[in-house]
Amino acid sequence: MTPEQRARQVGETMFANDVASRDTMGMELLACEPGRAVMRMEVTPRHLNGHRICHGGFVFTLADSTFAFACNSHNRNAVAAGCSIEFLRPSHKGDVLTCEGLEQTLSGRHGIYDMKVTNQRGEVVALFRGKSAQIAGHVFPEDQP
Repeated sequence: MTPEQRARQVGETMFANDVASRDTMGMELLACEPGRAVMRMEVTPRHLNGHRICHGGFVFTLADSTFAFACNSHNRNAVAAGCSIEFLRPSHKGDVLTCEGLEQTLSGRHGIYDMKVTNQRGEVVALFRGKSAQIAGHVFPEDQP
């Protein structure tokens, strides 16, 4: 299995089980590649806060979900060990947010990943950095060398 095939299978397996991202949040998984993932979400009325803008927690969840796919893309179970986010501009009902996550480094059990959330105009909405920690197991079983 190539790294690309492995990452694609990770994405399909995880997304099929990800009720929070898929059903609760209405996210789409656009890509899961080695060390990279892309997700998208349209801002709907259920995402709006008291200011009638997208609640920051939902922007965070989009970035965090993208982080999960990127850091698990090698088919070694990984979880968040820490993260931070910077909110740069508001999102409104009807905006389409896309998050691209990229692996910056993977050393031993730990990785650093950067997420960039943009709107449909290409404007940066938020920047998120996550640190992953690998734990026992795999997203799906495969013959390990």
